[in-house]
Amino acid sequence: MNGIWELAEFLQTRSGAADTQLMEKLRLHVVDTIGAWISATQTVEGKALIAFRDAMRAKRQAAARNLEDDLAIHCALVRLSEIDDIHLRSMTTPGSIAVPAALTLAVGLPNVNSADVAPAMLAGYEAMTRLGLAIDGPKALYRGIWPTYFGAGFATAAVAARLLRLSQSQSAHALALALTMASPSVGQHHAATTARWFSVGNAARNGLTAALAAQAGFTADLEILQSRLFPEVYGVEPDIAVMADHGAFLFPDVSIKPWCAARQTMAATQGLREILQAGVRAGDITEITVYVPPPHLKMINHGITPGDRASFLTSLPYQLALAALQTARLAGLDLAAEAPLSSLQAFMARVKVIADDALLADYPARWPARIVAEAVSDRHELHVDCIPGDPERPFTPTDVETKFRHFAGPVLGDSTAKILQSSLASFPSRDSISSLMRDLSNVMAGVMG
Repeated sequence: MNGIWELAEFLQTRSGAADTQLMEKLRLHVVDTIGAWISATQTVEGKALIAFRDAMRAKRQAAARNLEDDLAIHCALVRLSEIDDIHLRSMTTPGSIAVPAALTLAVGLPNVNSADVAPAMLAGYEAMTRLGLAIDGPKALYRGIWPTYFGAGFATAAVAARLLRLSQSQSAHALALALTMASPSVGQHHAATTARWFSVGNAARNGLTAALAAQAGFTADLEILQSRLFPEVYGVEPDIAVMADHGAFLFPDVSIKPWCAARQTMAATQGLREILQAGVRAGDITEITVYVPPPHLKMINHGITPGDRASFLTSLPYQLALAALQTARLAGLDLAAEAPLSSLQAFMARVKVIADDALLADYPARWPARIVAEAVSDRHELHVDCIPGDPERPFTPTDVETKFRHFAGPVLGDSTAKILQSSLASFPSRDSISSLMRDLSNVMAGVMG
């Protein structure tokens, strides 16, 4: 057992055996991901990515569409949105790679059978989440290895192998080669204008290269997970049993994010939302103490830096202030433009964040928080284990549609209903996939004028 061979067998056989309930969940995640994809085109970073792709094409004087470029940019756009789905136990955001990779390759590769698109998506989800679990993603992240970025090529290789109908042997070599090409430093970009998104897109591109190379007969080290590479170079002892498990799908455990923020901030923010919904006025709150899992503390206990979108996404005090001052609606993707900074900072000053070991009981399967809000005349305390969008509190089709309209609607305008319906029907036939991808291409072209 080397983990790679067994995973290749699982992806080639089981990904096409999903039941009706699993397929309905996948359909909702596809719609959710496409909404993230569209809305990300309006961010400063999204526009920069699209402009970069177009500039590279112009320099090469390439008249034809470049599949690798499209794959890279599409995955990058979904990931930068920060409203893509997430698997807590593996600390991965698998839909940001699996869905755009499958849709992009379905129309870009020759002779793809539309019946393989949904299984290819599931293969990408399983490859990403299993790799994240195998390297203990929650622990790896806080050591500097971002599991989604590290596994982007691995997930794309799984998607491409399924669409190309590679043999089990070819699929195993595609996965092994993608893992060989992966870098633990992808995602390590902390400047205000970040190349993180470009890097994750490029990592996804490598997965396609790996699959095409395997199809052409190139081989890789199938024993890579058993070699000394991971423990001696990366400091990780991979759990091969997780990769080799032919049991249940991990996809049912993937959560949909209800709003735009780092998921580590959301349990506490949900708690404040529920306290406010119970009738407490934000203006009456004099102090908030939030207890969070210790691994999350450093990431979310900080202020904000104008011009640095990531600081707004990951600042728990900021997210609480935004929830308190914008209870009527969800924020957009450009969080810095949501409310007057002075009023937000005044509320942020009332927030204290503390690590609590007691919250690790079910971690990382759950990312809980306990919030204590001191008001003028009383005290309110709430423990939140799960938030809307988690498997324990699943989004309904109506919830997904509402989120799509909120984030993608301002971009699409009168075309919102049409593209929403196209997204719901995104893998029954090659024609419907091609039509959807043309619509998405027109959205990106419209961004650049």
